[in-house]
Amino acid sequence: MMSHPAHLFALGFGSGLAWFLPGTFGTLLGWLLYVWMDPHLQDAQWALVILGAFALGAVCCQMTGKALGVIDHGGIVWDEIVAIWVVLLVASAQFQSPLAQLGCVLLFRFFDMVKPPPIRWFDRHWKNGFGVMFDDIVAAFMTLLTLAVYTHFVH
Repeated sequence: MMSHPAHLFALGFGSGLAWFLPGTFGTLLGWLLYVWMDPHLQDAQWALVILGAFALGAVCCQMTGKALGVIDHGGIVWDEIVAIWVVLLVASAQFQSPLAQLGCVLLFRFFDMVKPPPIRWFDRHWKNGFGVMFDDIVAAFMTLLTLAVYTHFVH
């Protein structure tokens, strides 16, 4: 992890090194980072952070996947970190409490782990750093779509 700065980011500052459910640990770190950074960032600043983190992630995940011999290695969790920021930023108006945010995290993890279409297609066909990042953004979109439907019909 410490052999190159790209690995530090791609492996989620070590959260991706968990011996079980590394993606969940990466997502939880992303949630904690969101809670820590959110009071200091406005929406436009968040958008810049997310875009920059996505671009950085595409490069770092590509380098780390190549070094590990598996482009989308399970320990690479920067994609989960950035994607949960998208979910929490967009959903924050309706889902502000820690319990509601936990629900967002769990729903995102469902989509990221199960990979229903179209997430599965991107995961199987885009085998590079951009693809590693993008399939989690699609999982974030599916999470937000589900939350929107829930808000419209139930809430």
